Amino acid sequence: MKRTLGRCSFTGYNRPVPTTSEPGRSVSSRLLQVLFAFGPGHTRLTFAGLARRTGLPDATVRRLAIELMAAGALDRAVDGVLTVGTRLWQLGTLAPLTEPLRTVAMPSMEDLYIALQQHVQLAVLAGSEAVILERLSKPDAVGLVSQVGGGLPLHSSAVGKVLLAHTDGTLFDAVVERGLDPFTPQTVTDPAQLRRELGECRRTGTAIVREELTEGADSVATRIMDAEGRVVAALSVVVRSGSVPLAAVVPSVVTSGPGISRRLGWTPDVGVRGKLGGRSCSDGYWDSVRLLWLLGFCLVVDVLGRGRWQVAQVPVQQFSRSWMVSRIW
Repeated sequence: MKRTLGRCSFTGYNRPVPTTSEPGRSVSSRLLQVLFAFGPGHTRLTFAGLARRTGLPDATVRRLAIELMAAGALDRAVDGVLTVGTRLWQLGTLAPLTEPLRTVAMPSMEDLYIALQQHVQLAVLAGSEAVILERLSKPDAVGLVSQVGGGLPLHSSAVGKVLLAHTDGTLFDAVVERGLDPFTPQTVTDPAQLRRELGECRRTGTAIVREELTEGADSVATRIMDAEGRVVAALSVVVRSGSVPLAAVVPSVVTSGPGISRRLGWTPDVGVRGKLGGRSCSDGYWDSVRLLWLLGFCLVVDVLGRGRWQVAQVPVQQFSRSWMVSRIW
């Protein structure tokens, strides 16, 4: 089991502070500009590298970096290379939701990983993209475009669609206005079609993406709610196209969502924030969950009767450890 680290950005959330050194800028904005120069592929920088990435004068960069090192926000190795400091990492763990959400989600994520042996990832909405908080991966699983801490586009990733579906129309309009980039020939680039898919996602709580972001990769995602019924995260499984029938993946993913939500204080009577044609989002969602639980039950019965589960090509002894089966039995 491998956990990946890093950051990859598609949209505005991770855009660096404008690289400029115009007079009148505050010291704090320059300090942030130096910190934001670090990213995927740029985790170790020299003073000269910081100056190039920020556009600030060498003397200014050196002075600011020394101040950040004194505060523990940056560390300096024996070879003079700078990295993000431990103190800054500790501060980042205090961000609302992120660490508690990781903690409560991890058992379900591990169960999904054990059962399916595929990428399992947790994401939250940050600005105009879905940021990956955690991922469990097999070394030989299908390659992905982003890492933990990285961003995924909202219109072409399963977690992104789940999160976008449960926001107001303002963000949808902003995403459309920015442009629905065609990452593959299968990417949905028609705003009307995307709107219809998001409406279905709100009704069922699930999004299925087939090679829309990466060719050869399919994904199934479901929503996670907090105690007030707000959708605060999305959980997904990413599989190599054709390796596992998505119909066999959906039940496990969908039933994991309420399990994580309960640990955040959510209960079914709270429902899900939002109305669809006068009907609560949660009504259609629970219709789907009940159906999928029944489907999962039938699959398990088939396993017990035949000693194997050929549909998902997962050994019964592994599948029996999944969250869904433990809840059913």
